[in-house]
Amino acid sequence: MPQWLPTTKKECERLGWDQLDVILFTGDAYVDHPSFGNAVIGRVLEAHGYKVAIVPQPNWQDDLRDFKKLGAPRLFFGVSAGAMDSMVNRYTAGKRLRSEDAYTPDGRHTGRPEYPSIVYTKALKKLFPDVPVVLGGIEASLRRFTHYDYWQDKLLPNILEMSGADYLTYGMGEKVTIAFADAISQGRMDDLLTLPQTAFMCREVPGGITDNDKLLASHEQCLADKRCQAANFRIIEEESNLIEAHRIIQPSGNRYMVVNPPYPPLTTQELDAIYDLPYTRLPHPRYNGKRIPAYEMIRHSVTIHRGCYGGCSFCTISAHQGKQIVSRSKESILRELRQITQMDDFKGYISDLGGPSANMYGTGGRDKSLCNKCKRPTCLTPKVCPNLQTDLTALIDLYRAADKVPGIKKTCIGSGIRYDILQYNDPDPKANKSHAEYAKELIVKHVSGRLKVAPEHTSDSVLALMRKPSFVQFGQFKKTFDKINRECGLRQQLIPYFISSHPGCTEVDMAELAIQTKQLNFKLEQIQDFTPTPMTLSTEIFYTGINPYTMKPVFTARSERDKQAQRQFFFWYDPAQRHRLIAELRRIGRPDLIPVLFK
Repeated sequence: MPQWLPTTKKECERLGWDQLDVILFTGDAYVDHPSFGNAVIGRVLEAHGYKVAIVPQPNWQDDLRDFKKLGAPRLFFGVSAGAMDSMVNRYTAGKRLRSEDAYTPDGRHTGRPEYPSIVYTKALKKLFPDVPVVLGGIEASLRRFTHYDYWQDKLLPNILEMSGADYLTYGMGEKVTIAFADAISQGRMDDLLTLPQTAFMCREVPGGITDNDKLLASHEQCLADKRCQAANFRIIEEESNLIEAHRIIQPSGNRYMVVNPPYPPLTTQELDAIYDLPYTRLPHPRYNGKRIPAYEMIRHSVTIHRGCYGGCSFCTISAHQGKQIVSRSKESILRELRQITQMDDFKGYISDLGGPSANMYGTGGRDKSLCNKCKRPTCLTPKVCPNLQTDLTALIDLYRAADKVPGIKKTCIGSGIRYDILQYNDPDPKANKSHAEYAKELIVKHVSGRLKVAPEHTSDSVLALMRKPSFVQFGQFKKTFDKINRECGLRQQLIPYFISSHPGCTEVDMAELAIQTKQLNFKLEQIQDFTPTPMTLSTEIFYTGINPYTMKPVFTARSERDKQAQRQFFFWYDPAQRHRLIAELRRIGRPDLIPVLFK
C-alpha cells in the first residue's frame, strides 16, 4: 500500500530520516495524485533515491514555524505557487474574489498568499540564507522574463529578481529537477549554469553573450517602450516552440536573466514511468473530512497525453507544456484505470480520459526533423500544417479498451476537443476515415449528456487573433453532433465556450456573436471576460496595444465600462438586459441590429 510523502517532523522520524534532501513548499493542498504537480515532483525525487517532504500551504503570517519545522534540506528548497498562477486562482477577470480556491481544503481563500512563489522564497531566505531556493511551477515558469501583471496593471521584472530565489526551473519539471538534485548532490555546482530548462541571474553571463544566444531588450527598455516588450514576446514564444532552441538572455538592472533552452520532450516510456509511480491517489490524511474541490473534479480521471499544438493566443499550455504531443502508452493508461476501479468511492464512471485537448492523443508531426526546427506557435491555424499527422485510430482503440476494463461502466471525455482536427482533410485516407469514426464514437459513447467545445467567438477577425478556426467550422460540427444524436435517439447538448473583451473584439463583434448564437438556438452558459495572464500573445497585445508579429496596433477593451458593454451581449435573452442593449446598439451606430437580435 503506497504511503504519502512526509509533511511533518513526526512523519519523517517514522521513516528514520534525520535530514531531508529536498523540501517542497507549495501553495496547494497536498493531494498525492499525478494531476498535482508537487506530488509528481516529490514522487520522481523519491524514485531516484532522494529523501523528500512536502510542506503544503505553510502559514506565512505567524512566526514562520511551518518554514522552520523540517530544518534545512541537504540539497535545496523547491517552491511552487501550485497548479495555477495564484492571481488567476484567486481573482476573476473583473478582479473580484473567486467563489472558492479549488486547491484549498473546503475551498477557503485563506490557505495561501498572493504570489506565493515570492512570499515563500522571502521567508526561506530569511531563515536559511545559504540554502538554494529553486522556483518551479506555472506561476514562476510564466514570469521568468519581464511580464505584464494584470492585477497590478504594470510591467514587472522576472520573478527571480522579485523573489530573491537562486534558480528557476520552467515547464514540466521532472527531468530538470532530477538533474538539479544530482548536480548539487555530486558537488557539480557549475553544471547548474548550463542545465537545460533552468534560469538564473548573474552579473557576467557564463561563456559571454554569443551569436547563438537570443538577447532581449532589457527590463528598463521595456518599461520605457512598449514596442520593446512586444518584440521580446515574439522571440520568447518562438523559442518556446522550438525543440532545438537557444539560450535567452535579458538584461535587468546591472544583472542578466539567463534562461537555458529546454530539454527535448519526454518519450512515451519516460512519461509512462512518471504515471506508474506509487501515488496513493488521495489527499493527505491531514485533510480528513474536508473537501478539496480540484480533487473532486479529477479523482476518477486519467491524463492520457501532454502538450498542445493548438497555440491559442490566450492560453499558457503550450508555453508551459510545449506544443509537441507526448502520449502515454495504452498499457500505462489501462493500468491507471484498473487502479481507479479499486478505489472505495468508484461507482463505475471515469470522468475524463483527456489532456489539454482531448483528441490530440497519438497525433503529431509526420517528419520529426521538421518539427525540431519549426517555430510556428500553432499547427492548426491559419491552416493546418501539412506535416501534421491527425490519425485518431489509436485514440479510438484506447477508448474501446478502456470501456472493457472490469468495473468501468462508462468513460466520459470531460476535456475540450478540437473540432477542427475532425474536419481537417488529411492527405492520409486512413486518418480521414478515423475523424468520422472518432466523432461518432465520442458522441454516442463518451458524452455525459453535455459535450464542451470552445469556439470562443463568432468573428473571423477576432478568431484569427485568438488563433482559432473560423466559426463556420463550429457550425459544421454542430450539424454533425445533431445528426448523430438524431440517428442514435440521443438528447445530448453541445456546450460552447465564448470570450468577450479579447484583443481585437468590439461591441459590434459581440452584437453579431449574440445574433449568430441566437440563430443556432444557444442561450450561452459558459462565458468569460478575457483575463490577461503572463506569457500569452493576447496579454502582450492587451498591455502594449500592438500585435508582436505585425507590430501594428490592435484595439482592446480595457476599461470596466467597455468590458461590461461587451459582456452584456451574452445575455440578450434576459428581459432585464433588453433596454440597455437597445440603447447600446443605438449608441454605437448599429440600430439596424436591433430588429435582428430582438425579432
